[in-house]
Amino acid sequence: MNKNVLLIIGGGIAAYKSLELIRLLAKAGVKTRAILTKAGSEFVTPLSVAALTGEKVYDDLFSLTDEVEMGHIELSRSADLVVVAPATADLLAKAANGLANDLASTTLLATDKKVLYAPAMNVRMWEHAAVQRNVAQLKKDGALFVGPDEGEMACGEFGFGRMAEPDAICGAILAQLKNGPLLGKKIIVTAGPTIEAIDPVRYLSNKSSGKQGYAIAAALANLGADVQLVSGPVSLSNPSGVTVTRVESAAEMLNACEKNLPADAAVCVAAVADWRPDTQADKKIKKGANNNVPQLKLIENPDILAILAKAGNRRPRLVVGFAAETEKVEEHAKAKLTKKNCDWIVANDVSGDVMGGDENEVTIYSKNGAQKFTRMGKEEVARQLAQEIAKVLTA
Repeated sequence: MNKNVLLIIGGGIAAYKSLELIRLLAKAGVKTRAILTKAGSEFVTPLSVAALTGEKVYDDLFSLTDEVEMGHIELSRSADLVVVAPATADLLAKAANGLANDLASTTLLATDKKVLYAPAMNVRMWEHAAVQRNVAQLKKDGALFVGPDEGEMACGEFGFGRMAEPDAICGAILAQLKNGPLLGKKIIVTAGPTIEAIDPVRYLSNKSSGKQGYAIAAALANLGADVQLVSGPVSLSNPSGVTVTRVESAAEMLNACEKNLPADAAVCVAAVADWRPDTQADKKIKKGANNNVPQLKLIENPDILAILAKAGNRRPRLVVGFAAETEKVEEHAKAKLTKKNCDWIVANDVSGDVMGGDENEVTIYSKNGAQKFTRMGKEEVARQLAQEIAKVLTA
């Protein structure tokens, strides 16, 4: 990839994840230089960081040797992207308020490159008004953020504040560097459920979490694609480097997809509701006399996958559908492949914990046969699928 990242490692237990991040970046062809803060060195050693980066580790603003070899001004501008992981409350405060009393904060003030922050701190600290003001200011100044995630803290508390996992941070970095095999390719991805209103408070929907679709969108962006993600209602954060359009109904999702045509590929991961009520009540439906149960008449929703696959001269070169099945997975996938006129069907058995879970086991069906992936994390499924898509679009 021939890109360089300057990684600032702040002080926090999550600093150990920075070592894995360096390894993942190296695997993607991205070189890393590192600044290790004094607090960061309490959790990881300069020797560990240097061994993985293959570079000198910088830690002292007033080192005469460092300033001669690589002054902090040059260091701040020699990378294609500056990454702060973990980004502590202290580092966020210094950056937001223009303070510069150590090498890390001076570098952040002196850089002319984009800065990506991966916050990590106690949930109460993250929710504190001062921290949120600093984050808002940094975003206003053009800074980028990945995370924090929700989960159990090292201190035993639970909530938002966990640093994003190294693969998610790596993905956000690669998305910003935008120099992969899919550079210049536009890809539509749909994700999540759709909801079909019955009345102002009730609707028909399904259990899709959107995790697989969001992971695929991020993986494609990491390979350089211009990804247009059309998402139903989910609780996930927007993937870094991806343009997201939020919708609710199947009709809104179809409209958003058609607005993004022409495209090089369409990957329809969303669990689109097959039916919707023929009418939507403008007021909450109340129980009638004798508690009579209202009768719902359902009509068919537009088939987004089939419509995109039959879009004439605006049809994407590669149209990929998903088949979430609970039985006869292969039989139903092959039938869908023919019926929808798409190029691939990615099929999986969702009778277990796949919907809403973190793992998946899929098989790609095409006219040329089947390719099975072993059970793995949804992010790894996404990466492998993105690589397969890249092979087609760059052939």
